[in-house]
Amino acid sequence: MSILNLWSLGHFIQWSIIGRFFLKNWYLFFFLSIGWELLELVLPYDFTKETWINKISDVFVNIAGFWIGNRIRVES
Repeated sequence: MSILNLWSLGHFIQWSIIGRFFLKNWYLFFFLSIGWELLELVLPYDFTKETWINKISDVFVNIAGFWIGNRIRVES
């Protein structure tokens, strides 16, 4: 398994959209982002089985996506 995979791209796109259109609060973002990664530890599905380094990289990809989404936000 590599550090980045197709799921990483999905994380990036998802958090970019959320940061662009829905959410500005970084505390809530961290709660949801890290909370999901922790929840994956107990979910019994194959897509949740990954290495620790991949889980950590997911959080960094999430941060990058959310940051970019917030940067391109257009305030009215």
